[in-house]
Amino acid sequence: MTQTPPADGPADIRDGEIAVALPGRFDAQLYFIGRIRTPWTRRQDCPHNAREARERGDVCTIEVDPRFAAALKDVAGYSHLIVLYWMNEARRDLVQQTPRHASAPRGTFSLRSPVRPNPVALSVVRLLNIDGSRLSVIGLDCLDNTPLIDIKPYFASTDSVPEATTPAHKQTSDTGT
Repeated sequence: MTQTPPADGPADIRDGEIAVALPGRFDAQLYFIGRIRTPWTRRQDCPHNAREARERGDVCTIEVDPRFAAALKDVAGYSHLIVLYWMNEARRDLVQQTPRHASAPRGTFSLRSPVRPNPVALSVVRLLNIDGSRLSVIGLDCLDNTPLIDIKPYFASTDSVPEATTPAHKQTSDTGT
């Protein structure tokens, strides 16, 4: 089955931003393994990033599809998880973006913006509770009903990189929204 990527229009492009024509078909497929329930239905109400979400302390619910519930075995032993999700309402055609906090356009791959060719988002969340196939967590920055791609355990011993550096232009926010 051939799928065609969604068409995005130039109506909301900021100064300096560059959009490209998307490929005519997708290269891969994936299964959404559940949905994320958050208090936010409007983009402007969402935390700007996972750090802000953790600081705000809003509890969100990850609803894993019952067919994948057995995959949650042993997850309760972890304090933190890596959650991958699909920002399904984000545009996908910008290769340069002008974030609200920036004075000049930046390359999409230098941002954590959901606006990207494949709108995959990642958050490290604090696991509060598991009730069947529902996980209560803190640290998500997405709209209600966001599709869930994957859940992985967070290992401080391998996932933390204390010597990592970032460019000087990274000040208070790392999103392009």
